[in-house]
Amino acid sequence: MSEVFEGYERQYCELSANLSRKCTAAGALDGEQKRQKLSEIKAGLDDAESLIRKMDLEARSLQPNAKAVLLAKVREYKSDLNNLKSDVKRIASGNLNPSARDQLLESGMADTLTASADQRSRLMMSTERLNQSSDRIKDGRRTMLETEELGVSILQDLHSQRQSLLHAHGTLHGVDDNVGKSKKVLTAMSRRMNRNKWIIGIVVAVLVLAIILVLYFKLSK
Repeated sequence: MSEVFEGYERQYCELSANLSRKCTAAGALDGEQKRQKLSEIKAGLDDAESLIRKMDLEARSLQPNAKAVLLAKVREYKSDLNNLKSDVKRIASGNLNPSARDQLLESGMADTLTASADQRSRLMMSTERLNQSSDRIKDGRRTMLETEELGVSILQDLHSQRQSLLHAHGTLHGVDDNVGKSKKVLTAMSRRMNRNKWIIGIVVAVLVLAIILVLYFKLSK
């Protein structure tokens, strides 16, 4: 149920019970006191009518399933308000005989007791709903805190993994440097080996040529 509607409902129930008590008191008054009390009651009726309009607008803005239930309540409150207006008109007319006045007083007291009982019942239900809403808010807050702690833990893990990756990247960069240096050394060694092969080949060729020349001169003598 809408918490906004419940707030208007509580205000109306309190105001309705208060107006019922004032109507009962006004029925026993005369003269200027009666007029002042009726003026207070009429101002209260305007406030009650404003609350009913607010409840009606709030109910019509809700989903269909909740809307139907709340509009039924609004109709009950409109009927209650009409009864209060009728009582005020009877009191304001000033044509009440003692018997009618006593009946109005008795009726007013009964209406007051009934309204008070209804008010207590509605207030208890509203309090229970508010407690349930408070529990849901506490559960939601606890879940939010747990989620926040989990998020912090995940961020810490990600930071640790980032540091590990940066360290691994630095290690790989060092390995790449070492591999590059090793490749240069191997290239230099390969060049030296090739040069040495050429030198050995030349030396061998020179020796072979010398041997051939020696044999030639020996054989020619």
